[in-house]
Amino acid sequence: MYTIGIDEVGRGALAGPVVVAAVALPKGFYPRQVGLPPLRDSKRLSHRQRVIWFDYLKAQPEVFYASARVYQSQIDRKNIARAANIAASRALDRMLEYFPIDEFSIFLDGSLYLGSTRHKDLRARTVIRGDEKFISIRLASIVAKVTRDAYMTRLNERYPAYEFPQHKGYGTELHRAMIRKHGPSNAHRLTYIKN
Repeated sequence: MYTIGIDEVGRGALAGPVVVAAVALPKGFYPRQVGLPPLRDSKRLSHRQRVIWFDYLKAQPEVFYASARVYQSQIDRKNIARAANIAASRALDRMLEYFPIDEFSIFLDGSLYLGSTRHKDLRARTVIRGDEKFISIRLASIVAKVTRDAYMTRLNERYPAYEFPQHKGYGTELHRAMIRKHGPSNAHRLTYIKN
């Protein structure tokens, strides 16, 4: 029996995708290793702490994970809630396609829902503040954040004027100043910038 946690990052960013990760933990799994940082939601960890956790997960053969992105153009067309739910379904589909999990329960954080009718018969539950209650959701938030941050850093090669490695697309003063100076790029969410 596995517990699958699903969480997203990038909901409030002005640029780049929303990224959702799904992490599957076997029953009774608890991280035990000297030197691991406290296990918290990704927003409450430093970049270095998130990378340590992600590296730890990659080394655990009984832990499975996958992520999915929905990009800014779809976010502008569909809205962020629908985009995040689409990404949640894609992340779950990717994980179940590649990893041998037969029995599982699914817990989604906050306002996430599975955005596909294919999943209507699955045991899935959205849990407010799920990151406080489920290790799998905390770990999913870390996988999503590390994945998205790496993508936003690579995006700097195409759009160096916006300094994405500094703010990862979020609405910092630096980022807003770059948008005022250069206008929005193709990486920006136009519906967010207009508001």
